[in-house]
Amino acid sequence: MPKMKTHSSLKDRFKITGTGKVKRYKAYKNHLLSHKSGRAKRVLAGQPLMAQGDVRRLQQQLANLK
Repeated sequence: MPKMKTHSSLKDRFKITGTGKVKRYKAYKNHLLSHKSGRAKRVLAGQPLMAQGDVRRLQQQLANLK
């Protein structure tokens, strides 16, 4: 029987916390930062937890992610 593989692009986009919650990265923090205010960049710096509905949707692809 073939093994379930983690979706490769999701490995870099999400992190699993010790309690099993999923952290995500915010958009708009990769380029064109020179015209954004310092406050905007600080707000974008955090890694919020993903919503439970979205986590359920990605459960199969995140199966082997640790």
